[in-house]
Amino acid sequence: MEQETTIKRFIEIRRELGYTQAEFAQLLGIANTTADIERGRTKLSGKLVMELLRQFKINPLWLFGESDTKYLEPSQTSVIPKVVTVDNAEQENMVLVNAKAAAGYPQNIHDTSWYRQLPAFDLPIPEFRNATYRGFQVEGDSMLPNLKPGDWVLARAVEDLDDVRSSKMYVIVLQDAVMVKKIERHPNSGNLILISLNENYPPYEIAPNQIQELWLVSSKLTFGVEATTERGLLRQLQESMEELKQQIKG
Repeated sequence: MEQETTIKRFIEIRRELGYTQAEFAQLLGIANTTADIERGRTKLSGKLVMELLRQFKINPLWLFGESDTKYLEPSQTSVIPKVVTVDNAEQENMVLVNAKAAAGYPQNIHDTSWYRQLPAFDLPIPEFRNATYRGFQVEGDSMLPNLKPGDWVLARAVEDLDDVRSSKMYVIVLQDAVMVKKIERHPNSGNLILISLNENYPPYEIAPNQIQELWLVSSKLTFGVEATTERGLLRQLQESMEELKQQIKG
């Protein structure tokens, strides 16, 4: 009975976090997939239980059916910047994290020396005073039409998850990724739902304690701005429609 409860709760965690069996296995350091665990063929090892606790704050007692508290320290999730950089005058400056640097950001988030390789500057505009800001380059098209691939967003540090508003966009630093999304709270589980503006990307849930840092997008820098006329735009749309018709016929 205890084994059945543990398997059921293990599956519940994976689905709640939105991972496939293969993805979850990779995160937890298991070969191939979690299928054998979920079928009851392989028992949860101590190392696996430790990884669930370390990465997702899963309460081991809950996992084995001995507690109703699923997450440990849910109220102690800290989303504030782990490192703040200053210039020669000891004034806080704005670090720029390009798409390449973002790949290593989650793993180096506490390493003060790692930030030194990143460009940083001071923006003498009143709106950027009295708060910690960071620039992040947008990768991918999940936030089209508002943000194009290669755009930069300038974002202000969020101090508390309770400050999150569904009408805003955020830079979310997870354990293994940096992304720009809208955020809504799940009404029942207390989890967070990450939402793309591009409808080709479905929303998915995460636990609050998966977030390492949270930044509120306040402005953006975009490049390659074209002065497309209304007539030119209409022509582009017509050409796109013709291409689509040809694809359908083919």
